[in-house]
Amino acid sequence: MSELLEKMAESLIAGKVDEVTELTKQALDANISSKDILEKGLLAGMEVVGKRFKANDMFIPEVLRCAKCMHGAMEILRPLLAESGVETAGTFVIGTVKGDLHDIGKNLVGMMFEGAGFKVIDLGIDLDPAAFVDAIKQHKASLFGMSALLTTTMPKMAETINAINEAGIRDQIKIMIGGAPVTAEFAKEIGADAYASNAASAVDKGKELLGL
Repeated sequence: MSELLEKMAESLIAGKVDEVTELTKQALDANISSKDILEKGLLAGMEVVGKRFKANDMFIPEVLRCAKCMHGAMEILRPLLAESGVETAGTFVIGTVKGDLHDIGKNLVGMMFEGAGFKVIDLGIDLDPAAFVDAIKQHKASLFGMSALLTTTMPKMAETINAINEAGIRDQIKIMIGGAPVTAEFAKEIGADAYASNAASAVDKGKELLGL
C-alpha cells in the first residue's frame, strides 16, 4: 500500500496529472481507503509542494500543475470521502472583490487550500459583498478569503467586512485578505483577521486562525 501512495505523492510533486489520476484509481481497486489516499498520497505530496513553493524552489506554473493533479484525483475521491464521513479541515470561501477581474493569485490560493484538505468554494471574480455573505451562510464556512489586485478595489474589502458584520455572522468566520497592493496594516485597519503575502503563507495563516 505505502509504495503506491508514495508513488502517487511523487507523481503529484512532478505534476503528472494523468499518472496521479490513474494511481488514484489503482489505489481504490487495491482497496486502499479514500481517507488514506487523500492523506498519505495527495496531501503528503501537496505538503512538499507547499514547502518548496515557500522556499522558492517551485514556481507558480509548476504549483498550478501540481494543484491540477490534486484536483483531478479529488474529482474521483470527493463522493467517496463524503460517503465515508471523512472530515475536511474546514470550508474556505474565496473570491475577488467587485470591480476586480484578476484571478491567478486567487486560483492559486484556492488550490493550495484544497491541497491542505479544505473544502474550497471559489466564487470567482467581480463579486459584491452580498454574494460573499450569502456563500458564507450557505456553506457554513469557517474561513473566508478576499483578493484585490487594484488599489481602486481595495475599499470593497472593507465594504464586504461591514456587510458580514451587518449580517450578524462575523463571529462565525475568520477573514483573510491578500493581493499585490494589500498590506498587513490595511488588513488591521478594515478589521480582517489576517493578511497573507502569498499562497503558501495563506494556508499557514488559515490553519493558524482555525487552531489547526
